[in-house]
Amino acid sequence: MHVHVLSNRLDSCEPDNVNKYALNFMHVLNFQQVLSNMGAEHMNQTSSQYDPDPSAWSDAPASMPASDSDAFIAANPGTSRRMTWLLAAGAALAAAALVVRQKTHQAELENPPIGEFLHIDGVRLHYLERGQGQPVVFLHGDGTMIQDFETSGLIDLAARNYRVIVFDRPGYGYSERPRSTIWTPQAQARLLHRALLHLGIENPIIVGHSWGTQVAVSMALDQPDYVKSLVLLSGYYYPTVRVDVALASQPAIPVIGDLMRYTVSPLASRVIWPAVLRRIFGPAPVPARFENEYPVWMTLRPSQLRAAAAEAAMMIPAAYGLRERYHELTMPVVIMAGADDKHVTTRLQSERLHGELPHSTLHVTAGAGHMLHHLAQEEIMAGIDHAASAVGAELRSAEAHVLPVSTQLN
Repeated sequence: MHVHVLSNRLDSCEPDNVNKYALNFMHVLNFQQVLSNMGAEHMNQTSSQYDPDPSAWSDAPASMPASDSDAFIAANPGTSRRMTWLLAAGAALAAAALVVRQKTHQAELENPPIGEFLHIDGVRLHYLERGQGQPVVFLHGDGTMIQDFETSGLIDLAARNYRVIVFDRPGYGYSERPRSTIWTPQAQARLLHRALLHLGIENPIIVGHSWGTQVAVSMALDQPDYVKSLVLLSGYYYPTVRVDVALASQPAIPVIGDLMRYTVSPLASRVIWPAVLRRIFGPAPVPARFENEYPVWMTLRPSQLRAAAAEAAMMIPAAYGLRERYHELTMPVVIMAGADDKHVTTRLQSERLHGELPHSTLHVTAGAGHMLHHLAQEEIMAGIDHAASAVGAELRSAEAHVLPVSTQLN
């Protein structure tokens, strides 16, 4: 896949850069206002007479005779309005940049790293490890981080019987996402595989949610002898037409997207946050623990918005590239989804994948949406237990299981 939606010109970790851009924009607008006040006779000078050196700006007249100014405005009635709008826009961007910078700083102070760090191929990765036993690796979806699994309670449940490793995938939480790499599912799988080897992890069960399922599948395809089994939650496996992808990927547009991420995008995202939660959690209500403990502004930081937007843009091409290789999966695969998922259609995704994999089993939870791990923790743990004990084709079930929320597989 050759999708490169990231700009290599701006350092996303330097909010001061965007603040400077906003201030420079204000200086340009002020200069344009000075030119307007110089009058028509000054504006019509030839280019050879005009000195573009900013050091000469201080010599420009700060005002002009009232009669000449009135005549110029009368001859150009739209100029004053345009200047007013441009000045207002520049002031708004500068103010938004300051608010976003303050919110980002506050979020990081209130939510320090909860795990450990390791450096793999020059990339700093943040991870959390708990428990002992068979290794189970959790990979979160697009736009979230370790705290998504933490607030679901799934980490604590799994750590009772398993050695649990949860990563902030590149660009999320406190993990880096260098712009020198296009972070496809395959690229992330290679990085995380090396990280697991560094931690001494062998034959893990990989649990992926949403976009994380593409990373999990990529690792299993590239390292079939290393991955013991897969547990795939609410995954997107086959390309479809999605209008939301075009909207969600805008902050990854080079230059313009950088400006958006440090100004208007975090503020707009905070406004629509409740609606987003209703969509991904529905039809069930948003759990109180998630509402109270999940750090919203960590998700809305400019660096994390860049990662989320880039992955939104890659989601469909990634699924297109992977769909021809699903038949290569040889390990046990447990596929789980919510029957009422409004974000990813279970029939077109999870059920279709189950039909393609002869050694898979499908579990569909009634009354659950996209955030299955916040509603069906016991069912997911039963799926992990199945994945831990199953061997290849022995896992195949003849029919899909549709489970009510309270039902356990074992």
